Amino acid sequence: MGARGKKVREQDAWLVFEDESGQALRPPRARTWSRIGVSPRVKVSGKGSGRVSVAGMVCAKPDERSRLIYRMLVHHSGRRSEKGGFREDDFAALLDAAHQQLGGNIVLVWDNSTQHKDALMRELLAARRRWLTVFRLPAYAPDLNPAEGVWANLKHDLGNLAACTVDALAGLTRTRLKKMQYRPDLLDGFIAETGLTWTPP
Repeated sequence: MGARGKKVREQDAWLVFEDESGQALRPPRARTWSRIGVSPRVKVSGKGSGRVSVAGMVCAKPDERSRLIYRMLVHHSGRRSEKGGFREDDFAALLDAAHQQLGGNIVLVWDNSTQHKDALMRELLAARRRWLTVFRLPAYAPDLNPAEGVWANLKHDLGNLAACTVDALAGLTRTRLKKMQYRPDLLDGFIAETGLTWTPP
């Protein structure tokens, strides 16, 4: 992991990969089982109101079980008081929660999203530099982020379900993410998928 791995060892830190994802009421396409010759179809209106946004962190440290920490926002159409997505203060609150739960320094790795590198975010990150070090992934490199595996697994599960309301979708999303939290072996698999290793070859 190059410089990131060196920082993790020097600071006895957690290596944390962050990413965001969203889901509307129209389920993603997925494969499922059915009788021979009968293609399964899930009918949805496609108009559904609202969206579920999730920010998640895959956290790893040598000799510790891998962890998944996430926060979710539910946005109902027509409710202007609700946030449509994560903002800088939401990311800062998620980092603070991760720092408290993990109980140690954090080496954060995330993409080059505008909200990750604007002036307000830089200011919020600077205020946490005592326990936080930040690295950015190269542009267009989702294959290097284990959090992408979390979203692929989540969307595969949601593809066979048809939630009628955004609150039902939020409940299904929360249940599946909680199940992943209790499967560190699955999280280790997402990390292994990226080809990243703790020790040099």
